[in-house]
Amino acid sequence: MTDDFKKFLDELTSRISISEIVGEKVKLTKRGREYTGLCPFHNEKTPSFTINDSKGFYHCFGCGAHGDIVKFLMDSEGLPFIEAVKKLAARVGMELPALSPENQEAGIRRKSLYEIMNMAALFFEKNLRMPVGSTGLSYLRNKRGLSEDTITKFRLGYAPSNNALKAWLSSKGISDEDMTELGLIAVPEDKTKSPHDFFRNRVMIPITDKQGNVIAFGGRIMDDGQPKYLNSPETPIFNKRRILYNMHHARDAAYQNKRLIICEGYMDVIALDSFNFQYAVAPLGTALTEEQIIEAWKVCNNPILCFDGDSAGIRAAIRSIDRVLPILRAGYSVNYIFLKEKKDPDELLHTLGPQVFEQYLQRSKPLVDILWHKCKMNKDTQTPEQKALIEKETFEEVSKIKDDKIRAYYIQEMKQRIYYTFGKGAAFKQDKKEDKTDKKRQLSVQRTINKSGNLVKKPPLTDLELRKIVAGMLLYPDLINRYEEKLTSFEIENGITTKIMSEILECNQNGEAGDSDILLEKIKLNYASAVENLWELTMYKMQHTSLIDVQEELDDCLTEIQLKQINSDIKECITLMKNTSKNSDDVYVRYQQLLEERNKLLQKNEKI
Repeated sequence: MTDDFKKFLDELTSRISISEIVGEKVKLTKRGREYTGLCPFHNEKTPSFTINDSKGFYHCFGCGAHGDIVKFLMDSEGLPFIEAVKKLAARVGMELPALSPENQEAGIRRKSLYEIMNMAALFFEKNLRMPVGSTGLSYLRNKRGLSEDTITKFRLGYAPSNNALKAWLSSKGISDEDMTELGLIAVPEDKTKSPHDFFRNRVMIPITDKQGNVIAFGGRIMDDGQPKYLNSPETPIFNKRRILYNMHHARDAAYQNKRLIICEGYMDVIALDSFNFQYAVAPLGTALTEEQIIEAWKVCNNPILCFDGDSAGIRAAIRSIDRVLPILRAGYSVNYIFLKEKKDPDELLHTLGPQVFEQYLQRSKPLVDILWHKCKMNKDTQTPEQKALIEKETFEEVSKIKDDKIRAYYIQEMKQRIYYTFGKGAAFKQDKKEDKTDKKRQLSVQRTINKSGNLVKKPPLTDLELRKIVAGMLLYPDLINRYEEKLTSFEIENGITTKIMSEILECNQNGEAGDSDILLEKIKLNYASAVENLWELTMYKMQHTSLIDVQEELDDCLTEIQLKQINSDIKECITLMKNTSKNSDDVYVRYQQLLEERNKLLQKNEKI
């Protein structure tokens, strides 16, 4: 750093207080000479983030984040150093000192490449509105359901098939060499053939950097040709391993909502944005890279990876684990959601609506759960040898984590999962603390067994599962009598859904539940908002789900919960019979009863 530039930085930081910049993103409270607030770089409930204007720095005692005003802009907005300095300078009306001749020349060259890419984007946008682009415009409006505002926001366009881009750029004085370098035209190996447009007969999606400069394109073909999606090659201004599509738009929304969704493709991102999920990004036609994960962490420390629920989506999720594990650091990880019914986000939003997608987001699963699933997936767990293999492979996966502390916590977590899934094995030794915990657990289980050998605890019914039952009853009141008695066998938490359920049962007793519309109006008198947000009811209606289909789905759901509880009770009985002699006869009788109950349930419901 030259002396002139250092003096410039000193002058710049003296003209603007760090609390002013931080205060635009964090609610600050004055405490003596300092300000405090909730740290924007990790989730916390008690403020540990401090700002000192006189010293010009911020520090978080929770996650260790530390730096000056330039560093804050770099980390909070994902800006390169020079861009953060430029933003601050523009705020106070200062101009950056002149760069060296070499840097000036490189900067001018880079600027000219951006200008050419912007010219190409304008050309594609114009063609979308012309007769030649009618197929592309119809695709975006009718098949994808995009509004004019969304088409304009994302600068969507159309590339015709007649090498028109090359001809137009040439008329503006752009050389073939520049067009080739930027991936706008392709040069055939056969030198007797002329260069041609790289993108032809495709809906065009501009890819921008974090400053909004167009640096590449993605193109979706309009006929049955392959590949369906085509991306620009790597160029001096485009590195696909580092760029996340739409980060330019999503960055501020992700920072404000503390949420970032990483989808699989462009159209998913655009669809999510059009449904007001304005914090979605996507990798560029390849598997998620370490560099892209780190870019995501600059705006959200726990982004949600969104995958289709089909086999391809599962494979993509598994591959992502290998990318994330080595770079995990304290406070930074990823969560996962898998969309069922083989729907991608675009399809799900248009068929089931944004409320259903929001439910998926709220039920996202942490990385540790997906890692455990990967280690068990498609493996036999019936023999000691297979259990030992799963244990071995699990700890091989955990060994990929480079951070010592995180790796230690993962080892501890996986040991507990192995123990409670498979029982104590020769390769797994518990420490004394875990032994004491296990004994307390056994005594707790034993106390649930009364003199007749029956377990008094009931399987828990989650709010999500109860919502399905409530939705089924509201749509088909004939189901009320069927499930009223069954629900007494489950442990149900108090909440708004439970209150709606009680109201439904009361209406049924009073003879006011014979018709679905009448029942709905009755329930809405006290719970209008909750019923409006009952997306399960909306989903049943949109899919025209029949009474028989709803009944089968609810029966399957309740049976699965009961089986899960019975299997858990069977394991506890086995543990008790192995480790205690007290009431062993009663435990064995109960064990046999549980086996019979499980067989009966399996016979009633062959799907589970």
